[in-house]
Amino acid sequence: MFKSLAGFVFLLLLSVSAVAQGLSISGVVKDKSGETLPGAGIYLSGYKAATVTNNDGKFILANLKPGNYNVLVEMMGFLPYTKNVILSDKSAAVEIILEENAIQLSEVVIRVDPNRERYINLFKEFFIGKTPHAKKCKLLNPQALNVDFDSNRRLLTVKSNEFLVIENKALGYRLKYLLQYFEYDYNTRIVYYSGLPNFEELKGSKAKRKAWAKARETAYNGSSQHFFRSLYLGNAKEEGFVINKLVKLKNSGRPSDSMIDANMRRLMRAQHGVIRVGSIASDSLKYWSGIKQMPKEISTLNRGEVLIDTLVKQKYNNLKTINFEDDLYVIYTKERETNEYTNTSGHAISRPLDIPNYQISIVHMMERPVHFYASGGIFQSKSLLYEGVWAYEKIADMVPMDYIIPINK
Repeated sequence: MFKSLAGFVFLLLLSVSAVAQGLSISGVVKDKSGETLPGAGIYLSGYKAATVTNNDGKFILANLKPGNYNVLVEMMGFLPYTKNVILSDKSAAVEIILEENAIQLSEVVIRVDPNRERYINLFKEFFIGKTPHAKKCKLLNPQALNVDFDSNRRLLTVKSNEFLVIENKALGYRLKYLLQYFEYDYNTRIVYYSGLPNFEELKGSKAKRKAWAKARETAYNGSSQHFFRSLYLGNAKEEGFVINKLVKLKNSGRPSDSMIDANMRRLMRAQHGVIRVGSIASDSLKYWSGIKQMPKEISTLNRGEVLIDTLVKQKYNNLKTINFEDDLYVIYTKERETNEYTNTSGHAISRPLDIPNYQISIVHMMERPVHFYASGGIFQSKSLLYEGVWAYEKIADMVPMDYIIPINK
């Protein structure tokens, strides 16, 4: 029996699927007065697909597969826009109305905050990450971040009314990222962020492209995207994933909160609220305070392998579902943890002594059931919470949802 103390992270996974070719998303982009807007950038979240509107404000994104897409729109002087489009058996046409960005159109007054740089550095650590790939990433427009710290709730939130631009020289991508929300709770140490990225290939020499291809493969292998793709195909074990269960049991050694609080109140009343250091009452109060810090639940690893056909069901075309009790304890046996991750990341997961230092992640289901696509994309936001490697690897280790490992390496 053991208890994991690793940090948590929410990730909004991108919604996509893969079956048949030939569908498209077309449309027209206008302002609120009805005037069409030529030159607007049109992107698909999670992909490298992009285009611009023509002189009539029209666009088309072709050769798409059935799935759940987020269309992103960028136009100078207007707020970023996103529209969800579901493709099943036919193409879709949309009308997009952009709102003016009052901040861009007016003189910007920047409020001086002596802690802003520290908060931005913290944001970059939790958003871009601290992996080796993250060290080669740069946020090109940090001035677009709106940072707020609630000292009462000890809550850091970051927003932006522009696309964030991240240059990833480790993987060879330039990301446009529509940040929908970022939150870091200092009390719980839980990070939650959601957003919609689009990928653009960086230009580089043949040697650089070769290095990028190798780094992308490393980033993809063992990732949550890789895991859910293999779940969809039913070959997770062949791909190197072993799935166990982390079962939560009530901690029988911890009394109820009501009993703990009653004993602490009794001690305070008996001493009229004044507890002398070193006294019996002081030691007793310290004892009950320590008891209150004990976990209410203890996690136990069930080493029985979870079989794919019992975990994954298919209720809808092009979409599969998982719905499980307790937590999934996912071991990726084809890569080992690095010393940096194990010793300094704060995300390392406890393991039995006979399990080598394979990469381990824990999956908590926050909303059930969870639907996912053949590409590894998750249908619902906020549906899963990760610990371990998948919490450690963030934007710096993200590849497009249609990424395919090159055959000729």
